[in-house]
Amino acid sequence: MTIGVLFVCTANICRSPMAEGAFRTLARRAGLEAAFTIVSAGTSAGHAGEAPTPTAVDVAAHRGFDIGGQRSRQVTAEDIANADFVLAMERRHLADLRWMAPRDAADRVQLLMKYGPPAGVLEIKDPYGGTPRDYERALDLIEVGCRGLLAALTAAAKAKVG
Repeated sequence: MTIGVLFVCTANICRSPMAEGAFRTLARRAGLEAAFTIVSAGTSAGHAGEAPTPTAVDVAAHRGFDIGGQRSRQVTAEDIANADFVLAMERRHLADLRWMAPRDAADRVQLLMKYGPPAGVLEIKDPYGGTPRDYERALDLIEVGCRGLLAALTAAAKAKVG
């Protein structure tokens, strides 16, 4: 069994695809990608089937994260039940996900920034409709959270890849 990681934002076209790409790349670079099942989804189906925004793709690619092949989809209760870690970008997503979660999975839902160093930042602001710099700022926080998450899971992941 792999460690299931699910990243969730609103429409699955900016933050959660960047988080999926960042975490996948960081895990690969650490030689631990095989230990994880890494996916992303959105709380809304408004952009279902669409690729991430061009700005998200460009900003992520500039940092070595390939997200161009991802497609937006809405999160399901089954996604939450199947993931070991469900990581929300904002408190609003956290509330939505906990409401959807099967009773025994609600504690798996957390803010991604829980894994970042204590800096008083709990939420990753939605860059949609903003400037490339807004996407860069979101990805800065996403990377911090993903690095912290990988550090927290490295021992368990190493046991999985043996």
